[in-house]
Amino acid sequence: MGTLQTPQSAGRTSDSEKSFPDDRGGLSVRPGFEPRRWLRGGHVQTLASFFLQRRIHLPPPERRLIEVESGIGVLCLCHWQSDRRNAPTLIVVHGLEGSADSQYMLGVTRNGLAAGMNVVRMNQRNCGGMDHHAATLYNSSLSADVAAVARNVVERDGVSQFALVGFSMGGNLVLKLAGEWGREGPKQFRAVAAVCPAMDLAASADALHAPANRLYEYYFLMQLFRRFRRKVRLFPHRFEVSRLQGVASLRGFDDRVTAFYCGFSDATDYYARAAAANVVDRISVPALIIHAANDPFIRVSPETRKKVLANPNITYIETADGGHCAFLGQINGGTRDDGRWAEHEVVEFVKQRAA
Repeated sequence: MGTLQTPQSAGRTSDSEKSFPDDRGGLSVRPGFEPRRWLRGGHVQTLASFFLQRRIHLPPPERRLIEVESGIGVLCLCHWQSDRRNAPTLIVVHGLEGSADSQYMLGVTRNGLAAGMNVVRMNQRNCGGMDHHAATLYNSSLSADVAAVARNVVERDGVSQFALVGFSMGGNLVLKLAGEWGREGPKQFRAVAAVCPAMDLAASADALHAPANRLYEYYFLMQLFRRFRRKVRLFPHRFEVSRLQGVASLRGFDDRVTAFYCGFSDATDYYARAAAANVVDRISVPALIIHAANDPFIRVSPETRKKVLANPNITYIETADGGHCAFLGQINGGTRDDGRWAEHEVVEFVKQRAA
């Protein structure tokens, strides 16, 4: 059975300890998630992570345009160790309307580099200033784009091992790819980790439309509208701004725009076919899924939870607090510890499984 750590089972004193089974069947116990003082609650954590910006200094990356489909490329920012072939490689994927420069992407990169890993920050299609590059939209079904990036660094750079890390929408993509690969993935593929993954797309999109979450939905729609209008200006013969008329929810946008331009009959069809929940039971490498019970809008259905827990390769951590991709924890001293718990957890999980 998969490993479950709930707010109760992970430690009755505020998630004080977490345990990951290692490859030998033993346990590696590390401090768990303790919300930062005065930053408790799903909305507080989520909004604080957005407004409490950090200055993360990274070495200049190699900018690489990787073709994921004929004539369509994604911009990846690559950070290499001196021996890139033998260092574990993290391929990190952002969430909806994020980019390779999102704060959590930079945080994971800093932690990965400090742990001796290569890190490839992947922009999804259009993201990272690439709207002009192709007349296409990004969406939650494009796990093949992540596979193309992995194939590129294996073939071009000769990396001996890699892991996938994703946040929110990116978490859905990396889990979806891991499930699609199953036992047939590249031999270099060692692990996958996802923070607040949108595995159940329909339930999460509908939760975003709840009155308590309208602020988040408004923000996403504002960003999506702005991006789509930019695509219309760049490719007027491909996109029509009239598709936005009457759209007042994320589901409405996905119904009128995403599904229409990306080969789905409607939003329901898109959510059903693009959800990682369809394939999480097939994941055959060590996997970590971190979810906060008080995430404002990411939902994990009972059916998906059952699949996750039935897969012995998956460690599922559900914390009582943490919000959406926030997990602002206690700062334990030292200039390199900024209390971003999940960003440290995913790197540590991969580190334990690196050869």
